[in-house]
Amino acid sequence: MSDEKRVALVTGGGTGIGAACCRALAAEGFRVGVHYRSSEGKAKALAESLDDAFTIRSDLAVPEETDALTAELKDVAGRVDVLVNNAGFNVNAPMLSMKLDDYDAVASMGRGAWYLTKNILRRFMLRKKTGRIINISSVVGHTGNPGQIPYTMVKAGLDAFTKSLSQELAGRDILVNSVAPGFIDTEMTEELPEEVKAAILARIPQQRMGTPEEVADVVAFLASRGNYVNGCVIHVNGGMFGG
Repeated sequence: MSDEKRVALVTGGGTGIGAACCRALAAEGFRVGVHYRSSEGKAKALAESLDDAFTIRSDLAVPEETDALTAELKDVAGRVDVLVNNAGFNVNAPMLSMKLDDYDAVASMGRGAWYLTKNILRRFMLRKKTGRIINISSVVGHTGNPGQIPYTMVKAGLDAFTKSLSQELAGRDILVNSVAPGFIDTEMTEELPEEVKAAILARIPQQRMGTPEEVADVVAFLASRGNYVNGCVIHVNGGMFGG
């Protein structure tokens, strides 16, 4: 990569794990693009707290908005060296009561990650013959989780996407990896009933939830130093699942 400041785009970067990734990548010297769909206030506040960061909005479920985002990135940043596919969406419901529209809304995030990655590769990474793509999947893509079938399908699909794309890009300095968090202390898990939290903790050998920063540390390593790590799924779950 050149001496020009490298750019990292983090989708769903305004909150939770995405926000921690933005902070960790900024600390590594990246200019960070904080993507958001609806968390505008949090995304802008985060970007203002980082050196030379910027915000960018799109609904990744809409291909036309992804095309517009890619064009805007060309104007605002001129390059993308690291793409972190973190944005996600979930609807909790048993299979027999889940509506088709809910399934489609969750499943569209997998398609969105695929399409954004395709755009970023074509517009930025393939031209420079270098880049890092990091997909944020989940432990539940490997263990399953009741009431979250579409979500687990998307997360498992991201790991398969990682393995296949890394092989398609063989021979180029464009590395593709997944980071699969376990149960992380975020706004989503804060809303869980205490008995559910207790059941989760009983499954974790370290007997605590992880922090967003612990996930972000792995992302920062892959973005900056993991030069011989490719096509891998790295689990960050306190020993809950070993892969």
